[in-house]
Amino acid sequence: MGQFVNVSVDSKVATVTINNPPVNVLSPDVLKELESTLDELRDNKDAKVVVLTGTGPVFIAGADIKQMALIQSAADGKKAAGEGQRVFLKIERFEKPVIAAINGVCLGGGMELAMACHMRMCSDRARLGQPEINLGIIPGFGGTQRMSRLVGRGKALEWILTGDNIAPQDAKALGLVNHVVPEAEVLRQAQGLAKKIALKPAAAIAQTLKAVRDGLDQPAMESAMAVELEGFGKCCESPDMKEGIKAFVEKRQPQFTDR
Repeated sequence: MGQFVNVSVDSKVATVTINNPPVNVLSPDVLKELESTLDELRDNKDAKVVVLTGTGPVFIAGADIKQMALIQSAADGKKAAGEGQRVFLKIERFEKPVIAAINGVCLGGGMELAMACHMRMCSDRARLGQPEINLGIIPGFGGTQRMSRLVGRGKALEWILTGDNIAPQDAKALGLVNHVVPEAEVLRQAQGLAKKIALKPAAAIAQTLKAVRDGLDQPAMESAMAVELEGFGKCCESPDMKEGIKAFVEKRQPQFTDR
């Protein structure tokens, strides 16, 4: 357990909780500890899926405004935003699924962190949005890019340019979040989804994440399909593929070993 990030592991699911009261802002120290936590979980064989949440009634209210007030130049701003981008890319490229359990306020950097996760479980009372324009800036941790990819250019521009709050149901309708559930159910349901995924073979999980991520970055369908083909081939070499097919033929539940 760290100063700003708490971790617990149960049933192959690691629950990572940002703990920086009162509103869990993403200070440089929080980002640093989150990154080191991800590095540890990457090599932890007891953790196959990660659930990321915040303490109290808040997911993450945003970046550290006090730190931002110290920025005096474009170079300083790029350096600060670059650190957030680097950590969030690590989440996006993580070989284990990361599910954001958005339990409350999720604004600015918090929204950008949630979008870097592979899936999002959202409270029906959450406050979502990218209000950076009200501070005279734009999202700097990847928000302009991930939001436009998730909901489309037009809606992303509207939400970012107005800085308006996004209603959870609107977020779900446009694919910004996967599920909207009662506030008290967010973490439990996120962990339930994570446990369901954790029952699947690790190699297929990793190759699915890679195929979807890298395929979307390709300029043409042919090159995207080649990414999928490579992942499919790698799965075919795994003992779990043989076990899965054998179990299907024998009409029983597969016993995957993550080899």
